[in-house]
Amino acid sequence: MTVVDLPAAPRVLIAEADPWSRDLLKQVLLNVRCDARLDLCTDGQQAMDKLAEIPYDLVIVDWELPCVDGLNVLRNVRQRKRNPPLPFILMSSRNDSASVREALPMAPTAYLTKPLNMENLTRRLQGLLLNAGEEVSCEVPTLAPGMTLSVYLEHRRELTDGAPLMTDVQVAVQRSLNPGGLDLKRLEDEVRTDPQITAVLIAAANSAGHHIGDPVQTLSQALHRLGSGQSMNLILGLALKRSPRLDDPLLADYAQRYWELSLHTAEYARTLARLLDLEQERCYCAGMLHRLGDLALLGCLQEWKQAGGELDEWEEVGDALAVFGAGYGSALRTRWRLPLELRELIAAVYQLGGGVYSREALVMNMAAQLARLTEHEGVEVLAKSRAARLLKIGLPELMRLRKK
Repeated sequence: MTVVDLPAAPRVLIAEADPWSRDLLKQVLLNVRCDARLDLCTDGQQAMDKLAEIPYDLVIVDWELPCVDGLNVLRNVRQRKRNPPLPFILMSSRNDSASVREALPMAPTAYLTKPLNMENLTRRLQGLLLNAGEEVSCEVPTLAPGMTLSVYLEHRRELTDGAPLMTDVQVAVQRSLNPGGLDLKRLEDEVRTDPQITAVLIAAANSAGHHIGDPVQTLSQALHRLGSGQSMNLILGLALKRSPRLDDPLLADYAQRYWELSLHTAEYARTLARLLDLEQERCYCAGMLHRLGDLALLGCLQEWKQAGGELDEWEEVGDALAVFGAGYGSALRTRWRLPLELRELIAAVYQLGGGVYSREALVMNMAAQLARLTEHEGVEVLAKSRAARLLKIGLPELMRLRKK
């Protein structure tokens, strides 16, 4: 860490039940103080146990916590009569005057209503964690002695934050704003081709805080369930990650090819679904997400190089993708709890297992085969495939699809 006349790295507690909101808070805070030491809690009792043990420099707590709510955590902190008072940010979805009056006697440092205003939160954190004009820069962590690429990738598989962004989110959000606020339909059009944004919003919309009714399986459903404020926050938060985009030319070239393959698969899937009167947007999302693991792996390879690791040209990158790409995708889809139906469609892209197949699964398999064809290959072989036979799609239909 490189610092100039700065206090010691602050110790910060974040208590938030929703995993995606918790991660967003973490990213915003680390963007202000990358050296901060963070403890993350999912309920109020955990927070109170931590507060009894550790002298924190800042606490950020959601009012609507399970076990012990955030207001009682704040009450407990103020009863300790620390001098000076512990900085305490209380967040809440309650924006009525009665709730504000209830919290004010506990003297929170700030009372922020959800969905959070990212700029306001950033300014608050800067005021609490930095003196005027001061900045903190942190060096990229180096590799442990003797670390090999295969061991590194095996370790990162369960920890990766997902894929690099393929969309400029600042531009996408700016284009989606109008005098009345954020236009969700315009935002969907701006980000629908980004696998990472699609996956994160679907996962966030299915998390405990938003899980009402049927599982969300498309980007459009996710945006409407989350609402404009939370959707915008999550999308902007992705740009705060340490390496949100690939800047290594070799890795960026690989990512471009996998991204284009995802786009082609998604478009073929949507066209086939429309032709067969099936759910178009779910098929499109499955196609868009099927290479998420490969893109996430490329992001980890960039982090490996930034940490001082060596990476040969095409061969070593290709080998890493062949060995780890599928595992990264499976781990992400499981850890993010993407709906089972959507995962089954993604799996059908790669192969059709035994048993009975849904028509949508057959569509995904057919779309992937179409997308993988080179410009010199014809569709005659695909017309004889199991998916084509079961869907009753013949050579004329496939030839028309190929020309689009």
